[in-house]
Amino acid sequence: MDFMALLGIGLLTGVTTVLFGFGGGFVAVPVVVWADSSLGADAIRVATATSALVMVVNAAFATAVTPRRVLTALRGGGPLLVLLGVGAAAGALAARHAPAGLIRWAFVAYVALTVVDLLLRPGFLRPRAPAAVAPDRPRPLPAVVGAPVGAVAAFLGVGGSVMTVPAMRRAGHTMHVATALANPLTLAIALPAAAVFLSASENPGAHAHVTLVGLVDLRAAAALLLGALPVIAVLRRRPPHLPDRLYAWTYVALLAAVAVAMVP
Repeated sequence: MDFMALLGIGLLTGVTTVLFGFGGGFVAVPVVVWADSSLGADAIRVATATSALVMVVNAAFATAVTPRRVLTALRGGGPLLVLLGVGAAAGALAARHAPAGLIRWAFVAYVALTVVDLLLRPGFLRPRAPAAVAPDRPRPLPAVVGAPVGAVAAFLGVGGSVMTVPAMRRAGHTMHVATALANPLTLAIALPAAAVFLSASENPGAHAHVTLVGLVDLRAAAALLLGALPVIAVLRRRPPHLPDRLYAWTYVALLAAVAVAMVP
């Protein structure tokens, strides 16, 4: 039953990967915490690790089927991608040894603060005045943000989209472009993070239904990916056309729902 439920949630992660650039990790964390609740406090650590692997595959696939003209917005972003990866490796190492309760409450607090920021600060729901941001010339993300964004994203298991989508939106990108660009940025974070988690020697405990490699629950990851990949393929070929303002509000609502779901 857990496998079928995870497969169904995988369909949702496919939708969030395409529409919001979440790569699946943002949805995967609370779901894997629920599926692996028998691990007790360590469930959040396993969920963070499993979400990293799910994000690698989902974000890589979503990036591969994204139009090249959209990805050109990241041209010259090599230093940013490298620093995202370096920060992610450090964040994953920290998550391996941090108290489980700290990771869970940091996840809730960060997402809640992000929701408040998006609601109150101009530039996301209420676009800046045209004089402040030229719509045809969005600003690139500065490379210096790569290390802290990668570290926090990998530590919490949220991927990079929770940070990069709002930043790119405020830099002048539409929601459609910002969420599409979040996938290659998420891949830069998830790849080193997944490698760190897969090589972990910690053992949260032996349970019949949990198949761990390092800290990654392979069974949960496989179910989520089986559900997500076909959805990504279909939606990338026929993306839904949402009004930009509705798109932004839906993003905020999803963040709020996941934060609530993570409260014990």
